[in-house]
Amino acid sequence: MTTLDEPAVAALLARLHDAARGDVRHFLRAAPGMAAAWLRGRPPFEALESHLAEAFIPVEPAAGRLLYVVARAIGARRIVEFGTSFGISTIYLAAALRDNGGGRVVGTELQPNKRERAVAHLAEAGLASFADVRLGDARETLARDLEGPIDLLFLDGWKDLYVEILDLVTPNLRPGAVVLADNVRTFKKTLAPFVARVHSGHGFASTTLPFRSGLEVAVRLAP
Repeated sequence: MTTLDEPAVAALLARLHDAARGDVRHFLRAAPGMAAAWLRGRPPFEALESHLAEAFIPVEPAAGRLLYVVARAIGARRIVEFGTSFGISTIYLAAALRDNGGGRVVGTELQPNKRERAVAHLAEAGLASFADVRLGDARETLARDLEGPIDLLFLDGWKDLYVEILDLVTPNLRPGAVVLADNVRTFKKTLAPFVARVHSGHGFASTTLPFRSGLEVAVRLAP
């Protein structure tokens, strides 16, 4: 049995994914104009800011499983996550580290309430010792103390910052490290520079997986 299949972890993830679906339905009903702009990849971020502070914005369950499988496949021990939110994706990544025999996922979250709930969810899953969720601007929290070569980077935070966070963490990515980036279809226009960066052939080999939101998978090439 994997950590994800343990009854307590499976029940927690099911509950969180269900809450996230309800949150999306509420958003679509409450703000159809903003939702339409969001789905076109041109979200009015200022108008959405108050909603995003309380909203679940998770990976879909199949993408979460992929995070787990990729982390297991490469034997990940050090993972960086940009955009922890309520900790759903962090649970998948921390579960992989536990099943790999140990390690740490360094997450970062700008909203204090989200960080607090993410830490609580990780504790409920019994995975708190495998995660360090840092509060603050990722450009600062991920610029220090990453403790050695990084095996996996997951990008799921503020979309305008994907390239900047990638460039910040890349010096710490080992050859063969995997970069996973969510929402490259949902935010096609905003994330076009990021996709172009990892598809350029300079430092990465990459492909886009056909998840509904679009999940980019890139591999760090040897210098």
